[in-house]
Formats: sequence, structure tokens, C-alpha cells
Amino acid sequence: MARNASPSGLRSAFTLVEILIVVVILGILAAVVIPSFANATEPTRQAAFVTNMQDFAEAAQLHRIRNGSFPPDSNSGELPDGFEDLIDPRDWIGPTPIGGVWDTEDVGDDYGVGIHFNGTGETRDDEYMTQIDEIFDDGDLAAGLFQSTGGGRYYLILIRN
Repeated sequence: MARNASPSGLRSAFTLVEILIVVVILGILAAVVIPSFANATEPTRQAAFVTNMQDFAEAAQLHRIRNGSFPPDSNSGELPDGFEDLIDPRDWIGPTPIGGVWDTEDVGDDYGVGIHFNGTGETRDDEYMTQIDEIFDDGDLAAGLFQSTGGGRYYLILIRN
């Protein structure tokens, strides 16, 4: 008796048509499932961004408690002096979960930890960042704890007083 043969002597295998039908069904399932996963990633990126920003704001507050002042303002994407002992520098360097780079800034009389959309990764507009503001604050980028300062910059405001 030949290998892979049935008792009647015929070989059992899938036909090309059966394989093609399975491939088409898998393709249809993938077309239905993949867009739902793609949409699920955006809220995940926003949540990661918010968590990171809160961690960095807490690190800036801790720096202020230990040293009497917030970390010095740094160039966008560069780790501020004194932050290396408070956060993992790898979390700061490179693009944020939503694009752009991390930044610290003197914002009027206060201090901000935020994001600068400087062409690194995706660039987000005020409409998108308003969604982020609704997580932090009041959904108004002109006032409150999370604000736009213009030029693709958005900061969580930390009060100096």
C-alpha cells in the first residue's frame, strides 16, 4: 500500500478549490477584524500619552520639591537636566505615543510639561488634542490645566506657587 493512501488505494488530500475557499474565507474575516483593531489602537495611544505625561509631570513636581525649582527648560525632544534620575530617559527621547516629541517650557508664570509637534512622527491638530484635553481637563485648549501655546505645542500646566 502506498504512503498516504486510503484503504481503497486513493490518495486523500485537499483540492485546490477547497484551499482557495479557505483562503477567501480567511481574507473576508481579516477584512472585518483588522479595521476594528486599527480603531482600538488610537484610544490606546491616547491613554499611553496621558499616562506618560502624568508621570513626567509628577517627576517635574518631585524635582521641584527636591531642588526648589522645576527642571530647566530644554529643547524639544531633549531630556531636561535633572530628569535622568527621576524617569527612564528612553521614555522621553524619541516620538511620543501620538507623534511629536516631549518638551518642557516656561508657560507665562508657570511651567509646562508637554508635546511639540515638530515633524517627528504624526502631527496632531487642535481637534485631536481637544480629545486629550477632555481626558485631563475641560476640553478647552485655551484655558485650564492642559493648554495649547500655539505652534504645535500643548502643555500640562504645573503651577509654580
